[in-house]
Amino acid sequence: MLKATLQLLPNSWSIFDLPSKEKSLVKHKEKAEDPTLWNDPETAKQLMKSISELEMEVNTWSSLSKRTRDVIELAEMDDENLRSDLEHELTEIESELSAKQFAALLNGPYDRGDAVLTISSGAGGTDSQDWAAMLMRMYLRWLERKGYKSEIIDQSDGEEAGIKSVSISVEGSYAYGYLRAEKGVHRLVRLSPFDAAHRRHTSFAQIEVLPITDDNNVITINPEDLKIDVYKSAGAGGQNVQKNATAVRITHIPSGLVVSCQNERSQLQNRENALKVLRGRLLEIKEAEMDKQLAELRGEYQKTEWGSQIRSYVLHPYQLVKDHRTDYEMGNAAGVLDGDLDGFIESYLKTRSIH
Repeated sequence: MLKATLQLLPNSWSIFDLPSKEKSLVKHKEKAEDPTLWNDPETAKQLMKSISELEMEVNTWSSLSKRTRDVIELAEMDDENLRSDLEHELTEIESELSAKQFAALLNGPYDRGDAVLTISSGAGGTDSQDWAAMLMRMYLRWLERKGYKSEIIDQSDGEEAGIKSVSISVEGSYAYGYLRAEKGVHRLVRLSPFDAAHRRHTSFAQIEVLPITDDNNVITINPEDLKIDVYKSAGAGGQNVQKNATAVRITHIPSGLVVSCQNERSQLQNRENALKVLRGRLLEIKEAEMDKQLAELRGEYQKTEWGSQIRSYVLHPYQLVKDHRTDYEMGNAAGVLDGDLDGFIESYLKTRSIH
């Protein structure tokens, strides 16, 4: 059994084309030696980032390749004293390969990069605003588990409980690639804690996931197209109230998009964060228009409406979380709301890669 599994390993990682990645790394490093590179800081920054990512990927695959060869050589010795250690090492290699194979599904142009996750409560007043706050906690727990750096850059609280909306900046490898699986309407069914009669309520919230790119060649924003307003950040009272106007609201006049950020104490930082979100929204519109044109050519375009939820979370009369795109479901709703989302995300990305 051990030998049979080992024979399959080389084929399982050869599909990732390590030689091609090594050639790309060499070419990138040659470009980095150009003495005029830093005349364009943005281009230089992007190139250095690409080199860093390629080096990490090449080193990871080189290490896995070497470990695989070592295990195969030791297994050929057929030493029973080594069997336990070999099986342990094989399990670790298979686990890492499985993770890498899944990461290979994240092959979109922005999948490797950072993201902004926005949660907006739907119709339903306090119940929906509380549902939005539950989703915010769920995603923050998931981000913490995955080791992503997250920061709330804008938040609008509900009148009685919960939140009307929140925008969270997410930094880390493949942040957008994973989170894009969560884009859409999320539906909650439960006994309402805000209903005196304790009746069952259905609440909705919208999840928006935007790719973040610093490449100005992808999305160019003309400063003359922007209307920028500054105002005092909303606070909970006392020392939390901002005395200075540091919050920023940016209106992109051609598209009518409005973006606001108020988390940072620095007006400049809020402005930079707002521009990142605006660039992400403009990029999403551009991508959506291209997808729509392609889908219309194929005769498969359908407009997505607010009511077409991607996932339902039922807390009463039974406990079940079900993704309507993949039919993947979990009975442990409390675990899902505590950040156990990997199964849903992986199921969606695997299904999407097939089509």
